[in-house]
Amino acid sequence: MIPAPFTYHRPADIASALKILGEYGDDARVVAGGHSLIPMMKLRLTAIDHLIDLQGVESLRGIRVSGRDIRIGAMVTQAEILADRALAAAVPVLAEAALQIADPQVRNLGTIGGNVANGDPGNDLPALMQCLDATYEIEGPGGPRDVAARDFYDSAYVTARADDEILLAVRFTAPEGGAAYVKQKRKIGDYATAATAVALVKSGGKCASASIAMTNLADTPVWAQDAGAALVGTDCSPAAVKAAVAAMQEAISPVEDNRGPVDFKRHVAGRLLAEAIATAWSRA
Repeated sequence: MIPAPFTYHRPADIASALKILGEYGDDARVVAGGHSLIPMMKLRLTAIDHLIDLQGVESLRGIRVSGRDIRIGAMVTQAEILADRALAAAVPVLAEAALQIADPQVRNLGTIGGNVANGDPGNDLPALMQCLDATYEIEGPGGPRDVAARDFYDSAYVTARADDEILLAVRFTAPEGGAAYVKQKRKIGDYATAATAVALVKSGGKCASASIAMTNLADTPVWAQDAGAALVGTDCSPAAVKAAVAAMQEAISPVEDNRGPVDFKRHVAGRLLAEAIATAWSRA
């Protein structure tokens, strides 16, 4: 199918984009890579009168790596993330996760901003950003503001970003220890049945800190704080991993769909988390 008629805008800067958003209000929507919005428009599941393409806003591009401090513009594609050697060296788990997003065609157009801002619980990068305690830079009529990734997601497709705001960039501190992103999906290009991000620091043979987040196991990404806490002070032994998995199970709330029943999803989540902990521990 083809979308309903709409007016196409291609602003050159954030000020212009915000002006268009303010002028047309609920009738306008910004688009980054377009992999979520355009299919919905084609299927007539949503109708947008004014489509604001952010491809021409140069300030939304660019990757900055300064030691462990990372800032990635919202319009940076997943392919660009994978190609950036400095970024790969500073935070290899980001490339590990990006490589598991869909397929090369999608990664060539799909952006980090679109992936994290859309509020789709099946997207991979929101959970990783929660695991890394990332901050989202947002700008609207009231000026710029920061929102923690762990505070950004309210429910499926509902986030802390207002309709008249634009995500500018994602920034975070690269983890000091080991990290891993492990995902199970039915086929290439599919959303995760379940996935998990783990980052931990090892000191003196013990886990000094740990952060765990889960993908597509609730209506938002889940930062499983108690699961990470269960590993702290341990050597990530089978008993410690079992405790972390049990705590994670308390935090998620999967639903049955075409990717499987609830019990299956919980089983997969437990196996993936155990694998991710072991991988992160070996890398630490």
